Amino acid sequence: MSDNERGNNDSNDSVLVTGGTGFLGLHTCQYFRDQGWDVTAFDLKPFEEEDDTDGINFVEGDVRSEMAVADALEESGATTIVHTAAALPLWDADRIRETTIDGTRNVLWAAKEHDVERVCYISSTAVYGTHDEHPISEESPVDGVGPYGEAKIQAEKICQDFRRMGMCVPIIRPKTFIGPQRLGVFQVLFDWIEDGANVPLVGWGDNRYQLLHIHDLLTAIELMLTGDEEAVNDTFNVGADEFGSMKEDFQAPIDYAETGKRTIGTPAFLTVAVLRVLDRLNLSPLYPWVYETAHEDSYVSVEKLKGLGWEPKYSNQEALVETYEWYLENYEGDAAADDTGLDHRVAWDQGALTIAKKVSQRI
Repeated sequence: MSDNERGNNDSNDSVLVTGGTGFLGLHTCQYFRDQGWDVTAFDLKPFEEEDDTDGINFVEGDVRSEMAVADALEESGATTIVHTAAALPLWDADRIRETTIDGTRNVLWAAKEHDVERVCYISSTAVYGTHDEHPISEESPVDGVGPYGEAKIQAEKICQDFRRMGMCVPIIRPKTFIGPQRLGVFQVLFDWIEDGANVPLVGWGDNRYQLLHIHDLLTAIELMLTGDEEAVNDTFNVGADEFGSMKEDFQAPIDYAETGKRTIGTPAFLTVAVLRVLDRLNLSPLYPWVYETAHEDSYVSVEKLKGLGWEPKYSNQEALVETYEWYLENYEGDAAADDTGLDHRVAWDQGALTIAKKVSQRI
């Protein structure tokens, strides 16, 4: 579907977005509103005051309550759902299971009872764990790392159960996605670049690590809600189609900043060991899934989704530079308001890495 065709959408399509005030949720709400859809965000917390939410409805509620989801569907009259609500890896294991597994079951039961046409579930490539052979396809074995990856696998199984009941439940497995308003662990990277520090990598940086721009994820979600039902009622990887090594790609925003600094490789075994210790002492913003895998190849095949007509617009480098541009123009740190590790829309406390940054600035 072309941009012009989307812009001229005058249908009565309607969508409920769970987790609608988070990073992905907000972008999803704005994207479908701009395509002419009736949009309702469903979340525990309201939008931020500065968010562009004109024309977007908001219903407060928790996916851990099936009744709350059902009430939101009643109020919104939504015919489709984009289920983005999930607990991030730094949340405790019980909260991850309750939100990701129980929440997904609640959303799908409520959708079934209200004759919702489609529910697009946003999973994660974390379900694959680590693989020696790349690219990883949708048919590759799943082996989630930690409570987050394991919960995503269980949530996908629930989606497959509801497919067998006759529902259309597309599953999307995105790579790490970035774009305007993305902070979280990427704010750490951007803070180092802005302050003129070299950026150390976990490992030497020769590995290929695929990212994803939020725009390309949104066009994939749109395809899941508007494409042929039989074709989309399946599971799809989503990621950038153009990417290089971590050393090359993460150098792009540094070059954009014109600081003269560079990415610096490190011995992976030593860096991981140090980060493990800092993690146990609660002195690092990086969770195990990040530092344990950052030195390995990690990329998926997107050919299955491209076979339906989806085409990504952004490379890794373009996505990183655009996100950094937004950061420079819009981010104002507020340590008191930041909720470390619980949301992609807030900055994370750098802990002991603030000392490492000072050293890196002097190199």
